[in-house]
Amino acid sequence: MPVVPENIRMKESVSGWVPDRWGLRADLLTARARPLPTLSWPRRLSRLPQVSVFLLAVALGGTGADLTAQVLAAVHAVTAVVALRWPTPAWWLAMAMTVVVVVGHPPTHDNWLWVWAVQAVVLFLLSLRVRPFSAAVATAVTALLMLVLKLSGTAVGDWPVTALGTVLLVVGPVLGSIRRGRREDRARLAEQFVATAHERAARTVLEERARIARELHDVVAHHMSLISVQADAARYRVPDPPAELVNEFASIRASALEALTELRRLLGVLRFEVPGDGAAGTAPQPSLVRLDDLLDSVSAAGLTVTSQVRGTARALPPGVELSAYRIVQEALSNSLRHASGAEVVVRIGYGHDTLTLSVTNTAVPVASGPSPGAGHGLTGMRERAAMLGGELTAGPASDGGWEVHAVLPVPAPPTGKESPP
Repeated sequence: MPVVPENIRMKESVSGWVPDRWGLRADLLTARARPLPTLSWPRRLSRLPQVSVFLLAVALGGTGADLTAQVLAAVHAVTAVVALRWPTPAWWLAMAMTVVVVVGHPPTHDNWLWVWAVQAVVLFLLSLRVRPFSAAVATAVTALLMLVLKLSGTAVGDWPVTALGTVLLVVGPVLGSIRRGRREDRARLAEQFVATAHERAARTVLEERARIARELHDVVAHHMSLISVQADAARYRVPDPPAELVNEFASIRASALEALTELRRLLGVLRFEVPGDGAAGTAPQPSLVRLDDLLDSVSAAGLTVTSQVRGTARALPPGVELSAYRIVQEALSNSLRHASGAEVVVRIGYGHDTLTLSVTNTAVPVASGPSPGAGHGLTGMRERAAMLGGELTAGPASDGGWEVHAVLPVPAPPTGKESPP
């Protein structure tokens, strides 16, 4: 079966599939409902277009020299109200009513303009919902109908009224098409903003994960180096070790060295310039042992910081120590940027199998203005907690300040003790 392009609409008929290359059948030969969109702003006037069309239809329907003319004018004007939801059927109905009015009960000389006005309003509402080409075709068909009625000897107004009515027939669809184009442009721009925001968020997460992986490289490399050294020294700790044991330790050492090589390659892939890293990228990775130094540096920057420790402090796995330090560091940086002058309390709780972190700052009378930075702090903290299988929440505190709370699982220590090489 041949592939039909998406921009060619197809309709099944007796002779087979008939292409609708310009969308005329979908726009001008359909009874599908296409409600007129409401205004997005201001909200209280969202129905203003619908109300305006209804009032205009009432005004146009009030013309007519006698009762019959008034009834026909009212029915003709109702097509504008119908066009609010069914623009295409309303357009066909408006042309049919024009023929009925002109042939059956033509209005007086002074009332011809309302016939043209109703047609222009219906065309305007139609052009708001269909393609510009379809609106142009509908305008041409309406103008051709009026021209045929004029040339056939049926009065549709004198030539000045006909000229003014023709201008209305052209201006209405043009304004409608312009309005439709602006609405579509705004919709596409809004979609682009959403797509850009999602892309920026995804890129931020990837950058933060790469940063975390770079930091954890030192932790993993330390353990792999330790394995390599221990495997190499193990054969010297046992007198006359069996050949199988020597070969096994040699294999372990070779695997550890190979893993270190791959880690160095991975670090090369993850290398990228991060603002603020500089020479710090080669410094040893910090841990909670250096937390007092961090608090002193933040206090020197003008932030009042106090710390509270619950439970018995103990050495934690390096990955947990690093992530905990970075979370506290980023939370304090946020407090320094956005709550300068506030009092900050850092709470660390050592549980049996969890480490609890809490950084809370009090409310400030005047909020700090925008500060330079990538704005990725919360994303990085959440990624660090998620990497360890923990949870992190950030939000307003009960006293009006801000609180960052994290719970990090702490793996159980190995059953056997490692002796130094």
